[in-house]
Amino acid sequence: MKLELGGEETITTSPDTLWKSVIDPDVLQRSIPGCTSMVETEPGHYMMMLDLKVAAGGGSFEGSVALSDMDPPRACVITVSGSGTLGTGNGSADVTISETEDGNAKIAYQASGEVGGLVAGVGQRILMGVAKHLVRQFFTALKKEFAAV
Repeated sequence: MKLELGGEETITTSPDTLWKSVIDPDVLQRSIPGCTSMVETEPGHYMMMLDLKVAAGGGSFEGSVALSDMDPPRACVITVSGSGTLGTGNGSADVTISETEDGNAKIAYQASGEVGGLVAGVGQRILMGVAKHLVRQFFTALKKEFAAV
């Protein structure tokens, strides 16, 4: 089942600081919902473990994340793939970071992916709702990283 998702968020920090944070495995682990482990295996490549609830079920997932077409601190492509107890998934996102008029960072993303297995059985409408909820949780946690500074 295919999924498409896009949006933008303003983060109260500079584009340079935001860039450094979104490629830091410790910040990512704290910000990605359900992420229990994020290890950089080589520059721009990570292995991660997730424990997520999708609809009425939950499961664990193991996956990889790769950053490519990097243009620090302005843009990159994020490619993910993984599998777990509820199914499989893969996708990519074009990410851009720009400076707002007040000197903060705006991050925009356009993502597409595909899921299969049991997780796809809940239906696209429910999965899109879950995906949007997870994105909101990610950005809420990421914003807290800078509120604490």
